[in-house]
Amino acid sequence: MTPILTKEVFSAIAMVLTFLAFYPYIRAILKGRTRPHVFSWFIWAAVTFTVATAQLAGGAGVGAWPIAVSGLITGGVALLALSKSADTSIHRMDWVFLAVAFSALPLWWLTADPLAAVLILTSVDLIGFGPSIRKAWTLPHEENALFFTLGALRNGFVILALEHYSWTTALFPAAVGIACLMFVTMILGRRQIPLHRSAG
Repeated sequence: MTPILTKEVFSAIAMVLTFLAFYPYIRAILKGRTRPHVFSWFIWAAVTFTVATAQLAGGAGVGAWPIAVSGLITGGVALLALSKSADTSIHRMDWVFLAVAFSALPLWWLTADPLAAVLILTSVDLIGFGPSIRKAWTLPHEENALFFTLGALRNGFVILALEHYSWTTALFPAAVGIACLMFVTMILGRRQIPLHRSAG
C-alpha cells in the first residue's frame, strides 16, 4: 500500500504554505500599505532560486520545488514593488549583498561543488535578517509574525520532502527555518515588554 505522506505530499504542503505566507504580503503591496525594498527583494529572489538550482544538482528532487516556487514568487514581489514605486533607496550594504550573492555562481563553477554556493547564499540570506532584527527590537508590532511563522513551517516541510539529505540540500531550509523561529520568538517576546516612548 502506498503511504499517504510521501515526499510529493510534503512538497505540495510546503508550496501551499509558501502561497499562504506571501498572499497577505502581496495584497498589502497592492493596497499600498506595504512598500518593500525593491533591491532587497531582487537579491532574495536571486539567492532563493540559485539555492533551488543547487539543491536539484545535489539530488533534493521534489524537495527543491517549494524553494524554486518561493524564488519565483519573490521575483514577482520585486517586480510588483518596482511597478508600484516602492522603496528603491540603495545603500552600500545592498551592493555588498548583491556582489556576494552573485559570487556564489562562479565559485560553484570553479569548485564544481554546489555546497559552496549554498554556503554563501545561506549566509547572505541570514545576514539579511539584520535590518529586520534591529527594526523589530524597537518596533515589534510593525513586523508580521505570521509570515515568518509560516516560513518556518514551510521550511520544515521542505526538509521532509527532500529525496536526498546532505549539507547541500538541507542547509538552506534548516538555517532559514531556525532563523524564522528565533525571529518570531523575539518579536513575540518584545511585544510583551512595554515600549517606553519619549515625551514629545
